[in-house]
Amino acid sequence: MGKYDLEFKQNAVKKILDGQSVASVSRELGIAESLLHKWKKTRLETGSGLEKENLELKKKLREVEMERDILKKAALIFGRGS
Repeated sequence: MGKYDLEFKQNAVKKILDGQSVASVSRELGIAESLLHKWKKTRLETGSGLEKENLELKKKLREVEMERDILKKAALIFGRGS
């Protein structure tokens, strides 16, 4: 058996699926990012379709939030010019 037990791996991957970056989980737990990516890939390949969809929706939400923030800043900049 490997150095890490199943529960540890699941908790690490859960942090990533909940939105924490791989880099921050790597630093927090002292684990190589490549190992976390491997665990995440394994979880998504063996996980449910809902889990995959949830991850994609979270990713899309972050993108839309960034777009919204950019538009807010642009509106403020152009609003000052008039």
